[in-house]
Amino acid sequence: MGCCHYPPVIEGCDSAFTVDTSRITFGRGCLSEVGDRARALGMKRVALFSDARVARLKHFDTVLQSLRAAGLDVAVYTDVHVEPTDQSFLDAARFASEAKPDGYVSLGGGSVIDTCKAANLYATHPADFLAYVNAPVGEGRPVPGPLKPHLACPTTSGTGSEVTGITIFDLLSMGAKTGIASPALRPTEALIDPDCTATLPGEVVAASGLDVLSHALESYTARPYTRRPAPVRPSLRPMSQGANPWSDLGCREALRLMGLYLERGVKDANDHEAREQLMWASTLAGIAFGNAGVHAPHGMAYAVAGKVRDFHPTGYPDDEPLVPHGMAVIVNAPAVFRYTATASPERHLEAAGHLGADLRDATPADAGEVLAGRLVHVMRAVGMPNGLSGVGYTGADVDALTEGAFPQQRLLQNAPREMTRPVLTELFHQALRYW
Repeated sequence: MGCCHYPPVIEGCDSAFTVDTSRITFGRGCLSEVGDRARALGMKRVALFSDARVARLKHFDTVLQSLRAAGLDVAVYTDVHVEPTDQSFLDAARFASEAKPDGYVSLGGGSVIDTCKAANLYATHPADFLAYVNAPVGEGRPVPGPLKPHLACPTTSGTGSEVTGITIFDLLSMGAKTGIASPALRPTEALIDPDCTATLPGEVVAASGLDVLSHALESYTARPYTRRPAPVRPSLRPMSQGANPWSDLGCREALRLMGLYLERGVKDANDHEAREQLMWASTLAGIAFGNAGVHAPHGMAYAVAGKVRDFHPTGYPDDEPLVPHGMAVIVNAPAVFRYTATASPERHLEAAGHLGADLRDATPADAGEVLAGRLVHVMRAVGMPNGLSGVGYTGADVDALTEGAFPQQRLLQNAPREMTRPVLTELFHQALRYW
Protein backbone atom coordinates (compact mmCIF):
# COMPACT_ATOMS: atom_id res chain seq x y z
CA MET A 1 0.00 0.00 0.00
CA GLY A 2 1.36 3.41 -0.93
CA CYS A 3 1.84 6.13 1.68
CA CYS A 4 -1.00 8.65 2.04
CA HIS A 5 -3.02 7.23 -0.85
CA TYR A 6 -0.09 7.19 -3.25
CA PRO A 7 0.00 4.45 -5.90
CA PRO A 8 1.34 1.19 -4.47
CA VAL A 9 5.00 0.48 -5.02
CA ILE A 10 5.69 -1.71 -8.04
CA GLU A 11 8.65 -4.04 -8.41
CA GLY A 12 11.93 -2.19 -8.89
CA CYS A 13 10.60 1.17 -7.72
CA ASP A 14 11.26 3.09 -4.53
CA SER A 15 9.21 2.58 -1.40
CA ALA A 16 10.49 5.56 0.59
CA PHE A 17 11.18 9.26 0.19
CA THR A 18 13.68 11.58 1.87
CA VAL A 19 13.04 15.10 3.19
CA ASP A 20 15.84 17.67 3.17
CA THR A 21 15.92 21.43 3.48
CA SER A 22 18.04 24.26 4.77
CA ARG A 23 17.53 25.72 8.23
CA ILE A 24 15.08 28.59 7.70
CA THR A 25 14.49 31.89 9.48
CA PHE A 26 11.50 33.82 8.09
CA GLY A 27 10.22 37.24 9.09
CA ARG A 28 10.47 40.96 8.58
CA GLY A 29 13.78 42.38 9.73
CA CYS A 30 15.54 39.03 10.08
CA LEU A 31 18.21 40.14 7.58
CA SER A 32 19.91 41.93 10.47
CA GLU A 33 20.60 38.52 12.05
CA VAL A 34 23.08 37.55 9.35
CA GLY A 35 26.22 38.49 11.29
CA ASP A 36 25.30 36.48 14.38
CA ARG A 37 24.14 33.56 12.23
CA ALA A 38 27.36 33.55 10.23
CA ARG A 39 29.50 33.67 13.34
CA ALA A 40 27.50 30.82 14.89
CA LEU A 41 28.32 28.75 11.80
CA GLY A 42 32.01 29.27 12.54
CA MET A 43 32.69 31.85 9.85
CA LYS A 44 35.57 34.26 10.33
CA ARG A 45 36.28 35.34 6.76
CA VAL A 46 33.11 35.66 4.70
CA ALA A 47 32.65 35.93 0.95
CA LEU A 48 29.58 38.14 0.44
CA PHE A 49 27.98 37.61 -2.99
CA SER A 50 25.52 40.01 -4.58
CA ASP A 51 24.92 41.83 -7.86
CA ALA A 52 25.41 45.44 -8.86
CA ARG A 53 21.75 46.39 -8.45
CA VAL A 54 21.26 44.84 -5.03
CA ALA A 55 24.59 46.31 -3.87
CA ARG A 56 23.02 49.78 -4.20
CA LEU A 57 20.08 48.94 -1.92
CA LYS A 58 19.76 49.35 1.83
CA HIS A 59 19.51 45.56 2.23
CA PHE A 60 23.14 45.23 1.17
CA ASP A 61 24.27 47.75 3.78
CA THR A 62 22.21 45.92 6.43
CA VAL A 63 23.99 42.66 5.66
CA LEU A 64 27.46 44.17 5.35
CA GLN A 65 27.17 46.10 8.61
CA SER A 66 25.74 43.09 10.43
CA LEU A 67 28.66 40.93 9.32
CA ARG A 68 31.21 43.54 10.34
CA ALA A 69 29.49 44.18 13.68
CA ALA A 70 29.90 40.47 14.37
CA GLY A 71 33.67 40.90 13.95
CA LEU A 72 33.87 39.07 10.63
CA ASP A 73 36.28 39.83 7.80
CA VAL A 74 34.28 40.34 4.59
CA ALA A 75 35.38 39.91 0.97
CA VAL A 76 32.72 41.41 -1.33
CA TYR A 77 31.79 40.13 -4.80
CA THR A 78 29.10 42.10 -6.65
CA ASP A 79 29.84 41.05 -10.24
CA VAL A 80 27.17 38.33 -10.36
CA HIS A 81 25.64 38.06 -13.83
CA VAL A 82 21.83 38.14 -13.96
CA GLU A 83 20.90 34.77 -15.51
CA PRO A 84 24.44 33.40 -14.96
CA THR A 85 26.55 31.60 -17.53
CA ASP A 86 29.32 29.04 -17.31
CA GLN A 87 31.77 31.91 -17.77
CA SER A 88 30.27 34.00 -14.96
CA PHE A 89 30.34 30.94 -12.68
CA LEU A 90 34.03 30.49 -13.47
CA ASP A 91 34.73 34.16 -12.73
CA ALA A 92 33.00 33.85 -9.36
CA ALA A 93 34.84 30.63 -8.54
CA ARG A 94 38.14 32.34 -9.34
CA PHE A 95 37.27 35.13 -6.89
CA ALA A 96 36.38 32.61 -4.19
CA SER A 97 39.58 30.65 -4.71
CA GLU A 98 41.66 33.81 -4.33
CA ALA A 99 39.63 35.20 -1.38
CA LYS A 100 39.92 31.93 0.58
CA PRO A 101 36.80 32.43 2.74
CA ASP A 102 35.68 29.94 5.35
CA GLY A 103 32.03 30.70 4.67
CA TYR A 104 29.67 32.37 2.21
CA VAL A 105 26.73 34.76 2.36
CA SER A 106 24.58 35.40 -0.70
CA LEU A 107 22.17 38.35 -0.97
CA GLY A 108 20.03 38.56 -4.08
CA GLY A 109 17.77 36.61 -6.36
CA GLY A 110 18.31 33.16 -7.74
CA SER A 111 21.19 34.28 -9.94
CA VAL A 112 23.16 35.45 -6.91
CA ILE A 113 22.41 32.42 -4.75
CA ASP A 114 23.16 30.00 -7.60
CA THR A 115 26.44 31.77 -8.39
CA CYS A 116 27.46 31.59 -4.74
CA LYS A 117 26.70 27.85 -4.69
CA ALA A 118 28.87 27.29 -7.76
CA ALA A 119 31.72 29.42 -6.41
CA ASN A 120 31.65 27.49 -3.15
CA LEU A 121 31.69 24.18 -5.05
CA TYR A 122 34.55 24.89 -7.44
CA ALA A 123 36.67 26.70 -4.87
CA THR A 124 36.23 23.86 -2.36
CA HIS A 125 36.51 20.92 -4.79
CA PRO A 126 38.29 22.17 -7.95
CA ALA A 127 37.54 20.21 -11.13
CA ASP A 128 36.95 20.68 -14.84
CA PHE A 129 33.82 22.77 -15.17
CA LEU A 130 31.63 20.05 -16.74
CA ALA A 131 32.63 17.48 -14.12
CA TYR A 132 29.70 18.27 -11.80
CA VAL A 133 27.21 19.40 -14.46
CA ASN A 134 24.14 17.20 -14.87
CA ALA A 135 24.44 14.35 -17.37
CA PRO A 136 24.15 14.01 -20.32
CA VAL A 137 25.37 17.60 -20.78
CA GLY A 138 28.21 17.10 -18.27
CA GLU A 139 29.71 14.18 -16.40
CA GLY A 140 27.28 14.35 -13.49
CA ARG A 141 30.14 13.56 -11.10
CA PRO A 142 29.08 13.44 -7.42
CA VAL A 143 30.33 16.27 -5.24
CA PRO A 144 33.15 14.57 -3.28
CA GLY A 145 32.49 16.13 0.11
CA PRO A 146 30.87 18.93 2.10
CA LEU A 147 31.18 22.58 1.10
CA LYS A 148 31.85 25.63 3.25
CA PRO A 149 28.81 26.92 5.18
CA HIS A 150 26.53 29.13 3.08
CA LEU A 151 23.92 31.55 4.44
CA ALA A 152 21.47 32.51 1.67
CA CYS A 153 19.37 35.70 1.83
CA PRO A 154 16.85 35.94 -1.04
CA THR A 155 15.64 39.34 -2.20
CA THR A 156 13.00 38.06 -4.65
CA SER A 157 9.91 35.94 -4.04
CA GLY A 158 10.71 33.40 -6.69
CA THR A 159 13.42 30.87 -7.23
CA GLY A 160 13.54 29.04 -3.90
CA SER A 161 17.28 28.61 -4.46
CA GLU A 162 17.91 29.37 -0.79
CA VAL A 163 16.50 25.94 0.17
CA THR A 164 17.55 23.72 -2.77
CA GLY A 165 20.68 21.88 -3.84
CA ILE A 166 20.35 23.03 -7.44
CA THR A 167 22.24 25.72 -9.37
CA ILE A 168 21.28 26.76 -12.92
CA PHE A 169 23.27 28.55 -15.62
CA ASP A 170 23.47 29.18 -19.37
CA LEU A 171 25.98 26.88 -21.05
CA LEU A 172 27.04 29.27 -23.78
CA SER A 173 28.39 26.60 -26.12
CA MET A 174 25.01 24.81 -26.09
CA GLY A 175 22.76 27.86 -26.21
CA ALA A 176 20.62 26.46 -23.38
CA LYS A 177 20.47 26.35 -19.62
CA THR A 178 21.54 23.36 -17.58
CA GLY A 179 22.60 22.89 -14.00
CA ILE A 180 24.28 21.08 -11.16
CA ALA A 181 22.25 19.17 -8.57
CA SER A 182 23.62 17.85 -5.30
CA PRO A 183 22.52 17.93 -1.66
CA ALA A 184 25.94 19.42 -0.92
CA LEU A 185 24.91 22.61 -2.75
CA ARG A 186 21.94 23.29 -0.49
CA PRO A 187 22.65 26.40 1.63
CA THR A 188 23.25 25.69 5.29
CA GLU A 189 20.76 28.35 6.37
CA ALA A 190 18.33 30.76 4.75
CA LEU A 191 17.31 34.17 6.09
CA ILE A 192 14.08 35.13 4.34
CA ASP A 193 13.09 38.74 4.99
CA PRO A 194 9.91 39.90 3.18
CA ASP A 195 11.06 43.53 3.51
CA CYS A 196 13.50 42.80 0.69
CA THR A 197 10.66 42.63 -1.83
CA ALA A 198 9.41 46.17 -1.20
CA THR A 199 11.62 47.66 -3.92
CA LEU A 200 10.97 45.02 -6.59
CA PRO A 201 9.36 46.23 -9.82
CA GLY A 202 6.00 44.64 -10.57
CA GLU A 203 7.42 42.95 -13.66
CA VAL A 204 10.02 41.14 -11.54
CA VAL A 205 7.39 40.11 -8.99
CA ALA A 206 5.29 38.69 -11.84
CA ALA A 207 8.07 36.64 -13.41
CA SER A 208 9.50 35.39 -10.12
CA GLY A 209 6.01 34.66 -8.80
CA LEU A 210 5.17 32.54 -11.82
CA ASP A 211 8.36 30.60 -11.17
CA VAL A 212 6.97 29.87 -7.69
CA LEU A 213 3.64 28.82 -9.19
CA SER A 214 5.42 26.52 -11.64
CA HIS A 215 7.61 24.99 -8.92
CA ALA A 216 4.50 24.04 -6.98
CA LEU A 217 2.47 22.92 -9.97
CA GLU A 218 5.22 20.81 -11.52
CA SER A 219 6.15 19.19 -8.21
CA TYR A 220 2.51 18.39 -7.48
CA THR A 221 1.98 16.77 -10.88
CA ALA A 222 5.39 15.07 -11.14
CA ARG A 223 5.73 11.32 -11.45
CA PRO A 224 4.98 9.82 -8.00
CA TYR A 225 7.99 8.69 -5.99
CA THR A 226 6.54 5.15 -6.01
CA ARG A 227 7.01 5.07 -9.80
CA ARG A 228 10.68 6.09 -9.76
CA PRO A 229 13.27 3.32 -10.02
CA ALA A 230 14.78 2.48 -6.65
CA PRO A 231 18.35 3.73 -6.18
CA VAL A 232 21.23 1.28 -6.15
CA ARG A 233 21.98 2.50 -2.62
CA PRO A 234 19.73 4.55 -0.33
CA SER A 235 22.36 7.30 -0.18
CA LEU A 236 21.98 7.73 -3.96
CA ARG A 237 18.25 8.54 -3.81
CA PRO A 238 17.95 11.69 -5.99
CA MET A 239 16.64 15.02 -4.77
CA SER A 240 14.12 14.97 -7.61
CA GLN A 241 12.25 12.03 -6.13
CA GLY A 242 8.89 12.78 -7.71
CA ALA A 243 5.70 13.87 -6.00
CA ASN A 244 5.52 12.70 -2.40
CA PRO A 245 3.36 13.39 0.68
CA TRP A 246 5.83 15.94 2.08
CA SER A 247 6.17 17.97 -1.10
CA ASP A 248 2.40 17.90 -1.61
CA LEU A 249 1.89 19.90 1.60
CA GLY A 250 4.02 22.82 0.39
CA CYS A 251 2.68 22.65 -3.17
CA ARG A 252 -0.97 22.93 -2.15
CA GLU A 253 -0.41 25.91 0.14
CA ALA A 254 1.92 27.66 -2.33
CA LEU A 255 -0.67 27.32 -5.10
CA ARG A 256 -3.41 28.67 -2.83
CA LEU A 257 -1.29 31.67 -1.87
CA MET A 258 -0.37 32.38 -5.48
CA GLY A 259 -4.02 32.32 -6.46
CA LEU A 260 -4.84 34.83 -3.73
CA TYR A 261 -1.88 37.20 -3.77
CA LEU A 262 0.11 37.15 -7.02
CA GLU A 263 -1.95 39.72 -8.91
CA ARG A 264 -2.12 41.98 -5.84
CA GLY A 265 1.63 41.77 -5.25
CA VAL A 266 2.41 42.59 -8.88
CA LYS A 267 0.11 45.60 -9.09
CA ASP A 268 0.86 47.31 -5.76
CA ALA A 269 4.32 47.47 -4.20
CA ASN A 270 2.71 48.89 -1.06
CA ASP A 271 0.56 45.80 -0.56
CA HIS A 272 2.86 44.43 2.12
CA GLU A 273 0.54 41.58 3.00
CA ALA A 274 0.58 40.30 -0.59
CA ARG A 275 4.33 40.55 -0.98
CA GLU A 276 4.96 38.83 2.34
CA GLN A 277 2.63 35.99 1.39
CA LEU A 278 4.38 35.62 -1.98
CA MET A 279 7.70 35.33 -0.15
CA TRP A 280 6.25 32.59 2.06
CA ALA A 281 4.81 30.81 -0.98
CA SER A 282 8.25 30.92 -2.58
CA THR A 283 9.77 29.28 0.49
CA LEU A 284 7.13 26.54 0.59
CA ALA A 285 7.42 25.79 -3.12
CA GLY A 286 11.21 25.82 -2.90
CA ILE A 287 11.18 23.18 -0.16
CA ALA A 288 8.64 21.18 -2.17
CA PHE A 289 10.49 21.09 -5.46
CA GLY A 290 13.79 20.64 -3.67
CA ASN A 291 12.44 17.26 -2.57
CA ALA A 292 10.16 16.35 -5.49
CA GLY A 293 11.63 18.07 -8.54
CA VAL A 294 10.08 20.00 -11.39
CA HIS A 295 9.56 18.67 -14.90
CA ALA A 296 8.78 19.69 -18.49
CA PRO A 297 7.94 23.42 -18.24
CA HIS A 298 11.31 24.01 -16.58
CA GLY A 299 13.15 21.67 -18.94
CA MET A 300 11.69 23.51 -21.94
CA ALA A 301 12.44 26.88 -20.31
CA TYR A 302 16.16 26.19 -20.37
CA ALA A 303 16.09 26.29 -24.16
CA VAL A 304 13.74 29.30 -24.27
CA ALA A 305 16.08 31.36 -22.08
CA GLY A 306 19.30 30.08 -23.62
CA LYS A 307 18.39 30.83 -27.24
CA VAL A 308 16.97 34.32 -26.73
CA ARG A 309 17.78 36.77 -29.53
CA ASP A 310 16.42 40.26 -28.97
CA PHE A 311 13.83 40.23 -26.18
CA HIS A 312 14.29 42.90 -23.51
CA PRO A 313 11.74 42.71 -20.66
CA THR A 314 10.86 45.80 -18.67
CA GLY A 315 12.04 45.87 -15.09
CA TYR A 316 15.28 44.01 -15.86
CA PRO A 317 18.78 45.12 -16.98
CA ASP A 318 18.59 46.09 -20.65
CA ASP A 319 22.24 45.67 -21.60
CA GLU A 320 21.61 42.29 -23.28
CA PRO A 321 18.66 40.16 -24.44
CA LEU A 322 16.98 38.22 -21.64
CA VAL A 323 13.98 36.01 -20.99
CA PRO A 324 13.62 35.99 -17.19
CA HIS A 325 13.51 32.48 -15.78
CA GLY A 326 9.93 32.52 -14.52
CA MET A 327 8.74 33.96 -17.82
CA ALA A 328 10.65 31.32 -19.78
CA VAL A 329 8.91 28.66 -17.70
CA ILE A 330 5.34 29.93 -17.76
CA VAL A 331 5.14 30.41 -21.53
CA ASN A 332 5.40 26.61 -21.83
CA ALA A 333 3.16 25.67 -18.93
CA PRO A 334 -0.36 25.74 -20.43
CA ALA A 335 0.70 23.52 -23.32
CA VAL A 336 2.47 21.06 -21.02
CA PHE A 337 -0.39 20.68 -18.54
CA ARG A 338 -2.91 20.08 -21.30
CA TYR A 339 -0.72 17.10 -22.24
CA THR A 340 0.12 15.76 -18.76
CA ALA A 341 -3.43 15.99 -17.35
CA THR A 342 -4.40 12.51 -18.53
CA ALA A 343 -1.74 11.02 -16.23
CA SER A 344 -3.38 12.41 -13.06
CA PRO A 345 -6.53 14.39 -13.88
CA GLU A 346 -7.61 14.66 -10.24
CA ARG A 347 -4.32 16.35 -9.28
CA HIS A 348 -4.49 18.73 -12.23
CA LEU A 349 -8.04 19.72 -11.34
CA GLU A 350 -7.19 20.14 -7.67
CA ALA A 351 -4.25 22.38 -8.57
CA ALA A 352 -6.47 24.51 -10.79
CA GLY A 353 -8.90 24.87 -7.90
CA HIS A 354 -6.17 26.04 -5.54
CA LEU A 355 -5.30 28.71 -8.13
CA GLY A 356 -8.91 29.93 -8.11
CA ALA A 357 -10.44 28.09 -11.06
CA ASP A 358 -14.17 27.37 -11.04
CA LEU A 359 -14.43 23.58 -10.85
CA ARG A 360 -18.23 23.36 -10.94
CA ASP A 361 -19.29 20.71 -13.46
CA ALA A 362 -15.63 19.95 -14.30
CA THR A 363 -14.89 16.29 -15.00
CA PRO A 364 -11.54 14.46 -15.13
CA ALA A 365 -11.68 14.73 -18.92
CA ASP A 366 -11.69 18.53 -18.55
CA ALA A 367 -8.61 18.70 -16.32
CA GLY A 368 -6.10 19.78 -18.96
CA GLU A 369 -8.26 22.54 -20.37
CA VAL A 370 -9.35 23.80 -16.96
CA LEU A 371 -5.79 24.07 -15.65
CA ALA A 372 -4.40 25.52 -18.88
CA GLY A 373 -7.21 28.04 -18.99
CA ARG A 374 -6.50 29.14 -15.42
CA LEU A 375 -2.81 29.54 -16.19
CA VAL A 376 -3.57 31.68 -19.23
CA HIS A 377 -5.88 33.82 -17.08
CA VAL A 378 -3.10 34.37 -14.53
CA MET A 379 -0.55 35.12 -17.25
CA ARG A 380 -2.74 37.80 -18.77
CA ALA A 381 -3.61 39.29 -15.38
CA VAL A 382 0.07 39.92 -14.54
CA GLY A 383 1.21 41.02 -18.00
CA MET A 384 3.07 37.96 -19.30
CA PRO A 385 3.85 37.65 -23.02
CA ASN A 386 1.52 35.64 -25.24
CA GLY A 387 3.48 32.40 -25.32
CA LEU A 388 6.75 31.87 -27.14
CA SER A 389 5.78 34.34 -29.86
CA GLY A 390 5.67 37.03 -27.20
CA VAL A 391 9.38 36.56 -26.40
CA GLY A 392 10.51 36.52 -30.03
CA TYR A 393 10.17 32.92 -31.25
CA THR A 394 8.38 31.59 -34.33
CA GLY A 395 7.54 28.16 -35.68
CA ALA A 396 10.91 28.15 -37.42
CA ASP A 397 12.61 28.02 -34.01
CA VAL A 398 10.79 24.96 -32.69
CA ASP A 399 13.32 22.37 -33.84
CA ALA A 400 16.18 24.28 -32.21
CA LEU A 401 14.16 24.69 -29.01
CA THR A 402 13.46 20.95 -28.99
CA GLU A 403 17.16 20.14 -29.33
CA GLY A 404 17.94 22.53 -26.48
CA ALA A 405 15.30 21.01 -24.21
CA PHE A 406 15.78 17.29 -24.86
CA PRO A 407 19.14 17.00 -23.01
CA GLN A 408 17.40 18.17 -19.80
CA GLN A 409 16.70 14.57 -18.85
CA ARG A 410 16.95 15.16 -15.10
CA LEU A 411 13.77 17.21 -15.44
CA LEU A 412 12.01 15.52 -18.32
CA GLN A 413 12.16 12.09 -16.70
CA ASN A 414 10.30 13.53 -13.72
CA ALA A 415 7.26 14.32 -15.87
CA PRO A 416 4.17 12.12 -15.46
CA ARG A 417 4.09 11.36 -19.21
CA GLU A 418 6.93 10.57 -21.59
CA MET A 419 8.73 13.58 -23.08
CA THR A 420 10.17 12.40 -26.37
CA ARG A 421 11.56 14.70 -29.03
CA PRO A 422 8.30 14.57 -31.06
CA VAL A 423 6.29 15.36 -27.92
CA LEU A 424 8.51 18.33 -27.09
CA THR A 425 8.24 19.59 -30.66
CA GLU A 426 4.45 19.47 -30.50
CA LEU A 427 4.38 21.19 -27.10
CA PHE A 428 6.62 24.01 -28.34
CA HIS A 429 4.30 24.49 -31.33
CA GLN A 430 1.29 24.66 -29.00
CA ALA A 431 3.11 27.14 -26.76
CA LEU A 432 3.69 29.69 -29.52
CA ARG A 433 0.45 31.54 -28.80
CA TYR A 434 -2.45 31.19 -26.35
CA TRP A 435 -4.72 34.15 -27.08
